[in-house]
Amino acid sequence: MNKPIANLAGAVRMGSGQRVPGDAAAPSKRPRTIQSLDRALNLIDLLVAAKSELPLNVLATRAGLNVSTCHHLLATLLRRGYVSQNPRTRGYFLGARITELSNARLKTFNLIDIAMPELERLNEVTSESVHLAVMQGRALVTLAKLNSRLPVGVGSDETGKSNAAHATATGKAILAWLPEIEIARVLSDSGLPRFTGKTICTQPELIENLRLVRRNGYALDNEEFQPGVVCVGSAIRDHAGAVIGSVSCSMPKMRARERALTQVKSAVKHCATAISQRLGGPKHGAEAADA
Repeated sequence: MNKPIANLAGAVRMGSGQRVPGDAAAPSKRPRTIQSLDRALNLIDLLVAAKSELPLNVLATRAGLNVSTCHHLLATLLRRGYVSQNPRTRGYFLGARITELSNARLKTFNLIDIAMPELERLNEVTSESVHLAVMQGRALVTLAKLNSRLPVGVGSDETGKSNAAHATATGKAILAWLPEIEIARVLSDSGLPRFTGKTICTQPELIENLRLVRRNGYALDNEEFQPGVVCVGSAIRDHAGAVIGSVSCSMPKMRARERALTQVKSAVKHCATAISQRLGGPKHGAEAADA
């Protein structure tokens, strides 16, 4: 293979036997980097890996920075929206800009096409209705739906789901992996509207329910959005482990007996994991332990 032109420059000699000026030493093969940018990105990586918000001194220690330098870098990231800060605890966590970038990345590929083979497999295995959903801003949006193969299936009002992240399995599967302050922002526009007598309508109750979602690896909507409908959802992750959407399976309450429901839970988690793997996500990304 031919050497790159840049690497040949040092081998070129002038007639007097002198090297070309400026080439007295072998050039470094490593490209120059911007230290401050590298440090800022490292702080973002630390927040990605953290299971909760981190205080300034902990971030500085983990990043190997003095507190003043770390604070200035975080202030810049905070101003640009890549980092957010809890006004009560002063702890730092990933900002909304990260979510926006993740959503923008979705536009580089067709999530529906990538997920469809697994959605069809889930629909075939369970014979129940299957949904693929994402959060767009603060709205829950259904990207695809496969109808039940059985005579009695589940119909749903997709337009009514936009403000029902707290009451649906697809929504709760996504919300469970957001910081509490981000959950509050998602819910700030529409609050926690009641759809049925079983809808969770207080934030503390919702936060506790989301802890169960993280622990179990699936979200359960037990007639919380529609009377007589039970739904199981699980999160879809990308190559960085970030949740970018969710998949769910809905069935009439009359078919949601213990044995059948257990099988659906397993099938939904398997489907979410399989889609995640297609995106380069972790093998057991939807089944992470509760923080």
